[in-house]
Amino acid sequence: MSYPLVHQPVQETTHHLSLSHSHFPKPSLNPQNFELNFRTICNNLLSLTQSRSLPKGLALHAHIIKSGIQIIPLVSHHLINFYSKLQRPLDSAQVFHETHFKSSTTWSSVISSLAQNEQPILALQYFREMLHNGVRPDDHIFPCATKACGILSDYRIGQSIHCFALKIGFESDVFVGSSVVDMYAKCGKIEIAREVFDQMPERNVVSWSGMIYGYAQMAEDEEALRLFKLALGENLDVNDFTFSSVIRVCGNSTLLELGKQIHGLCLKTSYDLSSFVGSALISLYSKCGLVEGAYRVFDEVPLRNLGMWNAMLIACAQHGHARKVFDLFKQMESVGMKPNFITFLCVLYACSHAGLVQEGKFYFDLMKKHGVEPRDQHYASLVDCLGRAGKLQEAVQVIEEMPMQPTESVWGALLTGCRIHKNTELAAYVADSVFELGPVSSGVHVLLSNAYAAAGRYQEAAKARKMLRDRGVKKETGLSWVEEGNKVHTFAAGDRSHLKSKEIYKKLDELGDYIEQAGYVADTNYVLQQVAGQEKSEAIRYHSERLAIAFALITFPPERPIRVMKNLRVCGDCHNAIKFISKCTRRVIIVRDNNRFHRFEDGKCSCGDYW
Repeated sequence: MSYPLVHQPVQETTHHLSLSHSHFPKPSLNPQNFELNFRTICNNLLSLTQSRSLPKGLALHAHIIKSGIQIIPLVSHHLINFYSKLQRPLDSAQVFHETHFKSSTTWSSVISSLAQNEQPILALQYFREMLHNGVRPDDHIFPCATKACGILSDYRIGQSIHCFALKIGFESDVFVGSSVVDMYAKCGKIEIAREVFDQMPERNVVSWSGMIYGYAQMAEDEEALRLFKLALGENLDVNDFTFSSVIRVCGNSTLLELGKQIHGLCLKTSYDLSSFVGSALISLYSKCGLVEGAYRVFDEVPLRNLGMWNAMLIACAQHGHARKVFDLFKQMESVGMKPNFITFLCVLYACSHAGLVQEGKFYFDLMKKHGVEPRDQHYASLVDCLGRAGKLQEAVQVIEEMPMQPTESVWGALLTGCRIHKNTELAAYVADSVFELGPVSSGVHVLLSNAYAAAGRYQEAAKARKMLRDRGVKKETGLSWVEEGNKVHTFAAGDRSHLKSKEIYKKLDELGDYIEQAGYVADTNYVLQQVAGQEKSEAIRYHSERLAIAFALITFPPERPIRVMKNLRVCGDCHNAIKFISKCTRRVIIVRDNNRFHRFEDGKCSCGDYW
């Protein structure tokens, strides 16, 4: 891929300044006064950069132009950095173009500004122009260029820059090497990243953090945790990026106890106040079923970035706190935090899983007012919202009016609505449309099969499952797991491999008697196969989530909430049974399926039976 060196039009930043310049030193031709004036302005720029004061910075910029000291490269460097920190990279570029003498520091500043502010293509354009101007890159410029490649996930360009760095003698430079490791890791080339990492004569926190992040991103959680332990063993001063990567590993693997220990380490090193660590901690506690812990972390961090707001929004949405999502969105607006496409995905998700159709439409329409163009994921969420509420024809209309080709996730959302409302005719139409896309995931086949089976059309369901087998695609096995101490106990439906299998099944039989006496009646319609009635009852009684709950009941102390994680959607009968179990045992049971959290307490579920 090549990027043409085209300068983007940049809006002037020094027009219409309303602030007075009287508090800045006046220009002087005396060399001594000129130097004093120059030093004072540089110090003022640094101070305004630190305080993120745009109006005063604009006024000072105008004063600099009036004084004629913009010709000094260091002043230009500070101005570029000022606009960079205020997330105005194009203004940084404008200052750069107005600079008469461009030193390597000036080039480094503008490339860094563009790379740090999500303008990777422009950053690489400037990097190439710098080379054309005969400026030799240094250990500050190379990391900026590789960062841009990491943002683009384009390892080929990154590899070219890496080769160039080696060619001109940076093979032993720790800063360049670390940035290369980070770039390959972010591009998903974990083997190349590890090769570079292992060959580095010296490593710093960036190289260690890059590798840990890379393994976490590739879901190689054990290796990520092993590297983190090695880093601590070498007395490395890990930073907030390292901590956030490891905490995300704990969240993805629902390793609550380990996550809590790392949270404690963050408290000791004062990294708990970092918004990056805060985002990861919110995600950890939310994914482990402790949404109260997520709220606490959110409240304790004084300066929140957009990632932290989004993490809290999705936590609330997944735990069924839809009204809290709307409150948080209003708070974001009130503090001047601009929502992005992820923010709206979180809000639409909350609307979908709470049955709030009008609110979903409102926030979907609100996106364009915030300058966010709806993507296929947003359309999928809107279709899901309408489909779950039974407004299937309206959902079809939304799909037909999409400005882009409907994706598998959009059709899958409509299939979910068809399954819930037993509309097999529409499901068949959706199936034809989705198979036209080419090879699709096993989830679509399963949704179609379940839609037919839920309506009692078992022959069509069998055909859908056969199509899955014929294409060599395996259906994901349903698993449930609970954490006890430092061990995760995993169960599959009808599983008898656990060491406490006898006690578990004995407990399940006892629970079956208790909940039936309390009014529970098994709904065998959720057995999506054509088998005899007794077989259906047995099949549904030993689903993986029930085995996990039985294990927890015989293992956990009475006061401890039971947290069960599940990789697939909890079936309707198990959902009903767990409500009765929570009432009969007087236990709080939290189940996370692949869609959301269900908090069962005293016979009720937080989802309000809408999921």
